[in-house]
Amino acid sequence: MADLTTEFLGITSPNPFWLASAPPTDKEYNVRRAFEAGWGGVVWKTLGADGPPVVNVNGPRYGAIHGADRRLLGLNNIELITDRPLQTNLEEIARVKSDYPDRAVVVSLMVPCEEGAWKDILPRVAETGADGIELNFGCPHGMSERGMGSAVGQVPDYIEMVTRWCKTHYDRPVIVKLTPNITDIRYPARAARNGGADAVSLINTISSITSVNLDTFSPEPSIDGKGSHGGYCGPAVKPIAMNMVAEIARDPETLGLPISGIGGITTWRDAAEFMSLGCGTVQVCTAAMTYGFKIIDELTTGLNRWMDDKEFKETSDFVGRAVGNVTDWQYLNLNYIAKARIDQEKCIQCGRCYAVCEDTSHQAISISQDRKFEVIDEECVACNLCVEVCPVERCITMAPLPIGAIDRRTGTKVSDRYLNWTMHENNPLTKVAE
Repeated sequence: MADLTTEFLGITSPNPFWLASAPPTDKEYNVRRAFEAGWGGVVWKTLGADGPPVVNVNGPRYGAIHGADRRLLGLNNIELITDRPLQTNLEEIARVKSDYPDRAVVVSLMVPCEEGAWKDILPRVAETGADGIELNFGCPHGMSERGMGSAVGQVPDYIEMVTRWCKTHYDRPVIVKLTPNITDIRYPARAARNGGADAVSLINTISSITSVNLDTFSPEPSIDGKGSHGGYCGPAVKPIAMNMVAEIARDPETLGLPISGIGGITTWRDAAEFMSLGCGTVQVCTAAMTYGFKIIDELTTGLNRWMDDKEFKETSDFVGRAVGNVTDWQYLNLNYIAKARIDQEKCIQCGRCYAVCEDTSHQAISISQDRKFEVIDEECVACNLCVEVCPVERCITMAPLPIGAIDRRTGTKVSDRYLNWTMHENNPLTKVAE
């Protein structure tokens, strides 16, 4: 079988699946269970400096968005960093790393934005033997109000400054965890690189309110009649996370910067997609909190089989393979033409494709008296909506027209050459005579 052994920043782990910094990695007991189950590494739940204790709420800490079948789509949390003593955590980290030298153990940190605070905690972390640190510049609740977390991650100058402090006072890999609560993810990533970061990880949670109780009119989770914004994660954030990963992976100013991918990774396929966009490792949280640590078996088995099918011998064979296919809209081939096709043998005649196309799209699907649905090529713009709403997998597909065919909608010939397109002054496409 393919070898899942992964090397990231010189840190070797038996597979690329790490548990993200979160409740599952808050103590020795959990982490040992995770390693026994087969996880390749962990990022220990965020530690803070000695000082006033961190006090978490004693009411509900999570809110959720569910699908129609109660499948967990998104999780919102208002939990702060670890509320356990710093020294207790450090002693547990040292024991775990000593007993599992082949697993990645990275420590997440969040302390005040002062060089002295970082200078004090970093030697203590180094003494544990942990493989590296992850700077939590992303937490959108609780700690950001105290000038930490996303309050740092939203200011590139602060990111660069703190990263440089850590590189000065710590001699192992420094990973910067980025917040998605920002307009353009490239700027904090560039700042991290300029500060000397060895890698970035993303995304941290998205600032959110998941629901409002319409009896008490309090946001959920509700604490004595009041609610607050929290951090949103889970399968629903995956598209946002992958877009931000891709932006960093293809940005000339961060090209080659190692990435640890986070955000809604639930299946081996999710992991493979993140890795194809440039992630050397992937971090998982919500899936473990939904299904338990044994989900690692499905993740590793599935990734292994897919790699065997593709004849990839190690994960580095496909990391970044999709980056070159991510481009800006104005560079897409506007002469590529496809049409929807309905497999009549699979069709269950529910009519959803017809309803949405007739009401909200291009009136490109006809209905007969015996409820047979067919595509009207002259009207079909290949928007793909019918494919996405059809409840039967592969019943409706998009078929590209062959080179030389005439698009009956526009009367133009399908060509393998680009059309003249000049909407963007920097567009490299040039006029080509037919």
